[in-house]
Amino acid sequence: MHEMALAESVVQIAVDQARAAGADRIVAVWLEIGQLSHVEPDAMRFCFDAVAAGTPAAGARLEIDRVPGKAWCHDCGAEVAIPRLGAECPSCGGYKLQVSGGDDMRVKEMEVS
Repeated sequence: MHEMALAESVVQIAVDQARAAGADRIVAVWLEIGQLSHVEPDAMRFCFDAVAAGTPAAGARLEIDRVPGKAWCHDCGAEVAIPRLGAECPSCGGYKLQVSGGDDMRVKEMEVS
């Protein structure tokens, strides 16, 4: 489960940023997770809660925004939304797609006290 390693990184980022801001507690963390990133939101929530225990992020709310997958089609030149890797171009039906978004994850913001 790679979500555990990702959750560890998210908690470390949040804790480092909270300390840099002089905060004692992390109230909430907002993540953007791309639809093509292979990160399962429910698994991420579970792992985040487990990893955050005993840190300033313990009990923090994890909010997840899903970012749609986007790709550029080599056949028709359109930038299109795609639901998964390997999908066909919804404009022309071609399969020569280059992913241009929705394949990453980032900490968008956080709330501290």
